[in-house]
This record gives sequence, C-alpha cells and structure tokens, in this order.
Amino acid sequence: MGKNISLNYKAETKTNIAIVCALGMLAGFLFSRVLLSAATFAFGINTLLGVHPREWLKNKWWLLGVAWVSIYVLSVFWSDNLPQWNERVSVKLPVLLLPLAFGLLPKFSSRQLTVFTVGGCLLFLASICYSIYFLFSDPEYYIEQYRFSKVLPTLAGHDYIRYSLSIALFIIWCFYIRNQLAGKIARWFVTVMTIILCLHIHIVAVKTGLLVLYIFFFCWAVYIAFKRKPLAGIAIIAILVLSWFGAYKYVPTFQQKVDYFRYSLKIFRAGNYDSNYSDIGRLISYDIALKLLPDYLPAGTGIGDLHDVMREGYRKWYPNVPDFQQLKPHNQFLIVALGCGIPALLIFLAWVIYPLRWVRRNRHGFFVFTIWLVMLVPLMVEPFLELQFGVYVYLFFMLWMVHNAKSNTEVEQ
Repeated sequence: MGKNISLNYKAETKTNIAIVCALGMLAGFLFSRVLLSAATFAFGINTLLGVHPREWLKNKWWLLGVAWVSIYVLSVFWSDNLPQWNERVSVKLPVLLLPLAFGLLPKFSSRQLTVFTVGGCLLFLASICYSIYFLFSDPEYYIEQYRFSKVLPTLAGHDYIRYSLSIALFIIWCFYIRNQLAGKIARWFVTVMTIILCLHIHIVAVKTGLLVLYIFFFCWAVYIAFKRKPLAGIAIIAILVLSWFGAYKYVPTFQQKVDYFRYSLKIFRAGNYDSNYSDIGRLISYDIALKLLPDYLPAGTGIGDLHDVMREGYRKWYPNVPDFQQLKPHNQFLIVALGCGIPALLIFLAWVIYPLRWVRRNRHGFFVFTIWLVMLVPLMVEPFLELQFGVYVYLFFMLWMVHNAKSNTEVEQ
C-alpha cells in the first residue's frame, strides 16, 4: 500500500510539473524563444528523470524521429555551409525529446487539464488584446495593409503563420476537452473563449490557420453525421458556410485577405509568375526544387547547402526574382528530399504517417485523426519543421492531443 501511494505521489508530482512546463512552453511561444527552449528542456527532463533508457526504445515514433534527424546530422559531411547546417539541425532537437517525454508521461487528471486549458485561454486572450490594440489604434492603416498581404502585428515574434495555426489547434483542443473539464465555470469560460478565438482567427485572417480550422469543422460535421445525427452534421456545414460569408461581409481584414488571394490566383492563371505574390512565390519554389531534385539523388544537397542550391536554381530559371524573395521549398517533404535525399524522405514519411497507429474508432480517435490530418496543411505549404516555432507547434499540439486520447482510451478498455 505504501509503495502504491509513493508511486501515485511521484506520478502526480511529474504531471503537475509537466503542466507548469506546458504552460511555460505556450507562454514562451507567445512571448520569449528563450523561455520556450527552457520550458521544453524542463518538460523533457522532468519526464525522463528516473526512467530506465530501455523504456525509451519502446517508443517507435521517437526512434523514427531519431532516424530522420540523424540523416540531417550526417549531411554535415556533404554540406559546405556549416552555419546553415547547424541552424537546420539545432531546431530539430525537440524531435529527439518531446515524443519520448510525452510517451513516458503519466495520465493527467481532470483538474490538471482544466488548469492547462484555462491557462492557455488566458495566454491567448493576452495575445488577442495585443493584436486588437493595433487594429483599434489605426484601423484604416491596418485594414489597408491586408491588400498587400500584410497582417496585424501578433505575438509569437510576429510569426503570424505559426500564431494563427496555434489558435486553430487550440480551438480544436477546446472542443475536445470541454466535457472533461472540472467545474461548470471552467466549461463556460472555455466555451466563451473558443468563440472569441474563432472570431479572432478570422480577424487576423491567415490562410493556413483558417484552412486548418475549416477542415476541422468539416470533419467534425461528417463525424456528427455518421454518429446517427445527420441533421446536426448538415447544420454544422451550413453554419460553416454562413460563417465564411458573414466574415467576408462584416470583417474587413478577412475580406481584404480573400480578395488578395483571388487576385493573386487571377494573376497566376494569366501566366504572370510574379514572386511579389506570396502564393505564387510558393509555387515557384516548388518548381525549382522539383527541377533540382534529379541532380541530387540519392543523398541530397546536404541540408546546409539547400538554400545555396535553391539560389542557383533561381538564377537559372527565375533570374528576375530578387534575393530577398528567393525561398527554400515551401513544402517540408521537398526540403527533406532535396536536402537529405530519398532515404531520409522515406523515413520522414514513415514518421509523419506513424501517429495513425494511435487512431481508434471512438471520439478520442476522431480528434487524433483530425489533428494528424490538419497538420498536413503546414507541412505541404511551409518549410514548417525548419523553424523553432514550427517544430514546437507541430509536436506540442499533436502530442498533447495524442497523450490525453491514448490515456482515456486505455482507461475505457
């Protein structure tokens, strides 16, 4: 009995510290890169402390992550640009820590999940106040900026893409966890904050975050419909469509963003490949990467030399694009293939697909699948895992959902 009490106390202490570190990571993402790194390290050490290394080898997703990151490391032998190699490798360190830490972390209690969710809501509320302050201070200026694909100032180092995506993912988390929260006040607060976050993401109007949110709502509607509530599913889709048109009519920033996208699409269809338009710039980066890829099989350019090789491609095929608009491939799969070769791409694909093993035919499984599905969006349209914030957003929200869903599924079984 005494031993069981000791084990339970140790597990509760670990999960309490983990909640503090998780909120620290979220706060660090919004306010301080140093805090994000420190909280991530503390989260991992707290979980791994006292765990025998043989337990590490049972985590197959972690092993796949170690494998593809190791190829990044080994590419130093065929990379000449060592500062770029160091930067690309160093941001991958959470891949070697967070999957392992979450895999070994005990189950959170309802109270702990409530603390995290309410705390997360308060942190995002602070971020909303920050952005809305600028909009209220000079609405005409900031609305006009959306005509040129510039958005409101945001926290997270003004990285509006990762910021918008984090809001969408946190909204999904709130939908998932609401019924597990401790207390009616917490549930009502989270519900109100979810509505506010949905409004805010339309005001910031970043395509990646909006696309992720709308994919989630569509999947949720289909899920509800198949749960013998077809009318409810249809109603959700109807609300989704009305919300889009309502946002276009009544939210000026959203309207400007949609008009900008439509205009850039018109320019592209007319055969004008002007890199001044962000979406066209992405397409140009894909075209160059695909043209270069056959020349660098099977080992790739070396991840340190990837950007230098892309610059050569720009000079060869798109010489009119200025240096500051020359991009890495805005697709994570193309980056891995071109930078580290086909073997690395195959391992990376296995790593991306592996979380589907945790999907079960229940509500928890639906949310795990949905998080996995929407995470494909940034992987397809951004060099997502080449940035500190991208690695954090991908791993944290994926693993946070998976950890809670797996814990509850095991209890149900």
